[in-house]
Amino acid sequence: MGKLTYGAGIWAFGQFVDRYAGDGYGPTRTSQQMIEDAAKVPGLKHLDINVPFDIPERTAVEIKKMLDDNGLICRATTPHIYMREYVKGSFTNPDTKLRSQTKDRVREAIAAAEILGATYVKFWPGQDGFDFPLQANYLQIWDYTINGIRDLANENPKVQFAIEYKCKEPRVRMTLATAAKTLLAISEMKVDNVGIVMDFGHSLMAQETPAESLLLIHRHGKLVSAELNDNWRGWDDDLPVASVHLFETIEYMLALRSINWTDPVLLDQFPFREDPVRALTRSIEIITYLEEVCDRVDIAALNQAQNSQDALAAQAVIWDALMQEKRFTR
Repeated sequence: MGKLTYGAGIWAFGQFVDRYAGDGYGPTRTSQQMIEDAAKVPGLKHLDINVPFDIPERTAVEIKKMLDDNGLICRATTPHIYMREYVKGSFTNPDTKLRSQTKDRVREAIAAAEILGATYVKFWPGQDGFDFPLQANYLQIWDYTINGIRDLANENPKVQFAIEYKCKEPRVRMTLATAAKTLLAISEMKVDNVGIVMDFGHSLMAQETPAESLLLIHRHGKLVSAELNDNWRGWDDDLPVASVHLFETIEYMLALRSINWTDPVLLDQFPFREDPVRALTRSIEIITYLEEVCDRVDIAALNQAQNSQDALAAQAVIWDALMQEKRFTR
């Protein structure tokens, strides 16, 4: 496998807001400013871009010129289907008009993707789900999800769609919460053009093992995009790569190698208190170093340890690769 290439969500260079700092961390940012900052990150070439853009009158043609002027490529478009108007859901909203509006918003993202040359259109239905016991008819909102995405997939058979699953936030319990549930949903849709965005941090939050989930998604032919970041498992902290989970990150990267992954790895980060250019530069530096570590991993020894499920021997292989010498007994 060749060296990895990199992308990021354009939002990594924007203003961040939480429920305490309602006025935001830092000033508002325009698309132009965010794209120019993204171009400052060495090795970063691809962007996932939200639709609609920063201001209502902004067009995809303008965004394309900004990208071209800065040597960047649009990897994906992500429709805003999780903002204020979707407080009760997008695909699962009880209001028929808002479910229809969700589809229209996705159609906007499809049109933008065509102009921008995006590889896929991403669904992140963050408001779909429930907050309390007894609040929702679970099978009804499941069917709303299946039918809504299936309709768009059938309507646009040449467009690649991808679902980014997450267990919570903003909804307390999100419908498409895990790799398994998302694979099940896609199987019920019975379409060929819907896959999955595998976000490392979302997998951690769901108490999954990210490498395992990535391999299972790939086995089912549904891996559209791979994203890296980190968190403490309790929340979607979107920290720089390997800030907390070093071994899990190495295992994830080895899994990418095992499936001969050649598409960009996207960095989904929210540097609330750090400079975005520095934070994403650091992630790429870390991944680049961990690629060197992966080059040094004795794959035969690792396979032997895994075949006998010898945990200490398996971890010794990784420690040796990290230390650049054999220091641990196997």
